[in-house]
Amino acid sequence: MTQRARAVPVLMYHHISTSPGMITVSPAHFAAQMAYLARAGYNTVGAARLGAFLAGEPLPPKSVVLTFDDGYLDNWVHAHPILQEHGFTALCFVVTSWPGEGVPRPNARTGGALPELLGHREGDLAIEGGEADRTILRWSEIEAMRRAGTFEFHSHTHGHVRWDKVARNQEEKCAGLRRDLLDARAAFRTRLGEVSDHLCWPQGFYDDDYRRIAREAGFKHFYTCEMAPNVGNKNAAGEHSIYRLEVRDRPASWLASRLWVHSRPWLSRAYLKLKR
Repeated sequence: MTQRARAVPVLMYHHISTSPGMITVSPAHFAAQMAYLARAGYNTVGAARLGAFLAGEPLPPKSVVLTFDDGYLDNWVHAHPILQEHGFTALCFVVTSWPGEGVPRPNARTGGALPELLGHREGDLAIEGGEADRTILRWSEIEAMRRAGTFEFHSHTHGHVRWDKVARNQEEKCAGLRRDLLDARAAFRTRLGEVSDHLCWPQGFYDDDYRRIAREAGFKHFYTCEMAPNVGNKNAAGEHSIYRLEVRDRPASWLASRLWVHSRPWLSRAYLKLKR
């Protein structure tokens, strides 16, 4: 009988950068992690195949999903060339108001002087100050990554706003989120010609209002910052929460051990229960 994946680990990255930080993996560790995946026979899975798996369709063992949040410049400079080397595909969740115009900047594969890469806090300040181009992908780089097949691009909203924190009441919260999601979908259609039903919650937050508004806006696959095994369920109602493992700036052996655990649903649940 053909073997099937019992659970699909979904890995969460943010920065791949020489500027250290809490949610940053160094290029050296990322290269080693991807080399391990290739050597061990892992296959990277895109959004459509992950959605089909969650709805009950089979995937081969050693299937894994790579995700990147926010759309940082270092994803182009360092992650893209390493993924390209191995023929891997990742999902990038873009805040559609942040990318700017201009030609693609050099990356580690093209050569030339690499752009300055800001640390996470410095990047936040640049975005707040209207200088997102210093730390965020340009549309030209997004298009180049899509053509190369290293990245798919999906929604992380238009403004990355926590409406539950800034709105004065529930009505304002829901209206703000609805506008945010629809603006993101419009930007994707204009810039990339398509938009998917995969959404990553800003800062990992969601509640019943968020899920209802997102469903009404056309989304049904919701990426969280929570960890649990992702298993198929053909009886699910077409809507899925997707659980992710935050990848640390650690050697490939660390990632190998986590993948071994979280590709086995019973072991993953036991490990997480013990950890909590």
